[in-house]
Amino acid sequence: MTESRRSPARRGLVLGGGGVLGGAWAVGALEAIEEVHGIDPRDFDIIVGTSAGSVLGALVAAGVSIEALRDHQRGVPITEGPLAGYLWDYETATGGRRPSMPRLRGPGSVRLMASSLRHGLKMPPTAVLSAFLPVGNGSLERVGHLIDAITPFGEWSPHRSLWVVAMDYEAGHRVVFGRDDAPRASLADAVMASCAIPGWFEPVTIDERTYVDGGAWSATSADVLAGHGLDEVYVVAPMVSFETDEPDSLLSRLERRWRGSVTRRCEGEVAELRDEGVQVTVLGPGREDLEAMGGNIMDGRRRLEVLETSLRTSRVALESGGSGRLADTG
Repeated sequence: MTESRRSPARRGLVLGGGGVLGGAWAVGALEAIEEVHGIDPRDFDIIVGTSAGSVLGALVAAGVSIEALRDHQRGVPITEGPLAGYLWDYETATGGRRPSMPRLRGPGSVRLMASSLRHGLKMPPTAVLSAFLPVGNGSLERVGHLIDAITPFGEWSPHRSLWVVAMDYEAGHRVVFGRDDAPRASLADAVMASCAIPGWFEPVTIDERTYVDGGAWSATSADVLAGHGLDEVYVVAPMVSFETDEPDSLLSRLERRWRGSVTRRCEGEVAELRDEGVQVTVLGPGREDLEAMGGNIMDGRRRLEVLETSLRTSRVALESGGSGRLADTG
């Protein structure tokens, strides 16, 4: 008698945007996935990264372990792997908690403004808004240096399916670098493009096209995994929350309202995957995480507190199926 064997599950990992603090929170979430569900993030079949998630995705796809990512955040010297000996100041590498003075020369993208007048109903509100913001002046050069250090010679990732999401700043559509239908780009350029927050950082030019943060289209872009034959998808989403705190500051209250809209968009993307029978787990910051984050996701002074909180709360959420987790019922 021949014994039948089940094929191993095909899994996708979505790493959403969320600034400096979102990146720190996501490290804790990834450690929880590894420890609770026994899945090494480096083993996912497809990895999708947006903004801060694209940096994290590039590191994971290059073979950096979760232990190394956690220790690097803590300032512990790394002696093995792609990050060995690499020094990085998380508080200042992207310019600090406030943006540089933007270039005051009109809207960031006149072409996108014109396109939004014709096709605005088909674009996310964030994409339309990005056109009206001034051109950012912040530099992502050090992010590019980090990515070059783990993938030298301008190459793409050694991972066969690392996808990096950015937005074409002229046409206003999403671009997923690393897929066959996307323009060719070095990994460093793609990650910098994915991180170029409109009005904060300078847009990135790749092959004569200008790109900005993929979060201008979606903070997660989980729907790009639809139609790829996956069995399971994990969405690690620093800007998605299924519960909230009650902050006192105006900035934090505004951030929580914005977070609500991001969460609803992510839920729509997840529904598309579940309609295909994909089992989806979404992990987002809970009440304690939000209290640690405050209202400015670029405030690196809170980074270690966010990391240590996530290391604890993300594990609890996965173990208990709590409000930080959105489990598939299909």
